[in-house]
Amino acid sequence: MAKRNDLRPIVKLRSTAGTGFTYVTRKNRRNNPDRLVMRKYDPAVRRHVDFREER
Repeated sequence: MAKRNDLRPIVKLRSTAGTGFTYVTRKNRRNNPDRLVMRKYDPAVRRHVDFREER
């Protein structure tokens, strides 16, 4: 049986520092229906910044 991907889609998180660095992750649409924002490390600026989901 195939896995259901519509509940946990793959999303790209792009840095708000403007470096173009991205993380790829999955999210649960039932728990987080709006766009995901996570604070992660950006190696281009060498500090933690907000990463926002892009579609």
